[in-house]
Amino acid sequence: MTRNKDKYNENNHRRQQIFISPEDLAAGKKPQWSGLEITGYVRNISPQLWAFEHLTTLYLNENMLLRLSSDIGMLTNLRVLDVSSNKLRSLPAELGELINLRELLLNNNFLRALPHEIGKLFHLQVLGLHGNPLQKEIISIYNEPNGTQKLLTYLLDNLTITAPPPPQRPWIPLARPNKQRPACIFTVMCYNVLCDKYATRQMYGYCPSWALEWDYRKKAIIDEIRHYSADIISLQEIETDQFYNFFKPELKNDGFEGIFSPKSRAKTMSENERKYVDGCAIFFRSSKFSLIKEHLIEFNQLAMANAEGSDDMLNRVMPKDNIGLAALLKVKENAWEPMSPEVTQISQPILVCTAHIHWDPEFCDVKLIQTMMLSNELKTIIDEANCSFRPGHKFDSNSVQLLLCGDFNSLPNSGVIEFLGSGRVAMDHMDFKERLYKSCLQRLLSNETNEFTHGFKLASAYSEDIMPYTNYTHDFKGIIDYIFYTKTGMVPLGLLGPVSQDWLRENKVFGCPHPHIPSDHFPLLVELELTHTASQQPPNGLINRR
Repeated sequence: MTRNKDKYNENNHRRQQIFISPEDLAAGKKPQWSGLEITGYVRNISPQLWAFEHLTTLYLNENMLLRLSSDIGMLTNLRVLDVSSNKLRSLPAELGELINLRELLLNNNFLRALPHEIGKLFHLQVLGLHGNPLQKEIISIYNEPNGTQKLLTYLLDNLTITAPPPPQRPWIPLARPNKQRPACIFTVMCYNVLCDKYATRQMYGYCPSWALEWDYRKKAIIDEIRHYSADIISLQEIETDQFYNFFKPELKNDGFEGIFSPKSRAKTMSENERKYVDGCAIFFRSSKFSLIKEHLIEFNQLAMANAEGSDDMLNRVMPKDNIGLAALLKVKENAWEPMSPEVTQISQPILVCTAHIHWDPEFCDVKLIQTMMLSNELKTIIDEANCSFRPGHKFDSNSVQLLLCGDFNSLPNSGVIEFLGSGRVAMDHMDFKERLYKSCLQRLLSNETNEFTHGFKLASAYSEDIMPYTNYTHDFKGIIDYIFYTKTGMVPLGLLGPVSQDWLRENKVFGCPHPHIPSDHFPLLVELELTHTASQQPPNGLINRR
C-alpha cells in the first residue's frame, strides 16, 4: 500500500481522535486522550508540551519549526511522531530515547544529517525522509529494499558507545563456614550464554550488530567465566561446535573437565547441521572433583515412554526437545578441610544437574511436566548409583547432595518453582491448564495428599529481594534462572549480587545483550559449603544468613 506521507490527509482515520464517546460523557466519565495535533505555521512549541508523557501520537507537521527541543526525549510513550513539512535543519540526539516509536515522519525539511541515536529506535517500522538534502550515503541505504531497517542498523552500528562498563557486581556474604567438621567449600556458576543463532537483530534490535557477533561476545563470555572462577560451571545455550572448539579447550587450560549434550533434535540432523544445535554443558574443576558418571535426560523420550495414551503428553510435551544433563561427581580427598581419616573412608558424591526448560509462556504445563520428569530421573540416577558402588563405599541415597542449576524459563510464582522448592504441587495446579496428566505421572503422585511430590529437600540460593531479574531484555525482565541445592547438606556462604540498577538506568540500557554485557542473561554465582555425610549433624534445613 502506497501512502502519501508528505501532506496532512484529513481523511486519515488514524488522525481522527475520539476523546470520549457521548455515552461515556453522559455517564460522567472523564475524557481520555493520547493524541495531539498542532498545525498552522507554528514557529515555537511551548515547553509544557514535553510534560505530556502519556502521548502516543504527536502531529507537528505543516508548521514553521526551526528546531526540536531535546526535551522531546521525555515523551517515551510515543508510537507516532510526524514533524514533516517544517524547516528543521537538525534533530536532537534525544530522539533516540523514544524507543517505542513505530512511525517517524521527517519528510520535507532541510535535514543534511541524522543523529546516529535514531538507530536505537528498533521498533520503528515507517521512517519518512523524502524531501531532505541528506548525505548520499544515507539516501543510498534508505532507498535499498528494506532500507529503513538497514539504515537503523547502520546508524546504531556507528553510534559511539559512551556508557562505561558496569561496576563490579557486589558479593553478598550469607554465612560463615563451620570449621568444626570436614567440609568442601566450592563455588557454582549458572549461565545462559545466548547461543549465536539466537543473537539476531530481529530479536535484539537495540544492540549493535557488531556486539551481537559471536567472535565479539565469546571473548566477553569466557572472560566473565574466568573472572568469577567457579569450581562448577553450568551453561545453557552452548552450540555443539562452540563446546568442542571453544569452551572445552579454553576451560581445559584452566583446569576444568566438561561434559555436553545438544538438544534431542541433533539426532535427526546431518553432521554439518548438528554443529549449530545448542545444548547444556557442565564443567568442573578437576583438582576438586572427578566424574563418576554422566547422564542425559531427554524430555521428549520420557514423554513418549510415559504417555499412557495421553494426547496432551504426545502432542504438547513430546515435540519439545529440551534436555537435562547430569554429572555424578566425587569430591576428591584434598578438597575437604580439615582433613581427617573418615574423609578417606567414605565416597561423598554430589549430583550436579543443568537443564534448559521450554521457553513458551503458553506451555506452562509443558514446563511443569518437564521439571517433574527431571526430578524423577534424578532420583533414578541416585538409586542406580547407590547400587553400583562397591562394598564398603556405598552411600545413603537420602543424603546425596543435589545441585540443580538451569534456565527454567519460569517465574518464582510458577508451578515449576513451587514444585522444586516445596517438594510438591497440587494435581489441579493452574499451570497444568486443566489438562489430564495424572495417568502419566502416577509415580510422582502422593495418594495421601493428592499432590505430585519429590523427595529432594531443595532451596533456591537466590531470592527476589537479592536478584530482581536474571533475564534482561526490552520486552521481558524477570527471574527465570536458578541454582537449587540440597538444604540438608549444603549451606550457601555467599552469592553474587545483581547488576547495578543505577548503571542500567543512568545509561538507558533497555535490554541486553549490550556492548558491555554479552548475553541477555546474567550469570548466577554461589559459594556453598558441602558437609561430609559422616560428620553431618542432624539437619534442620535452616540457613544462617549472617
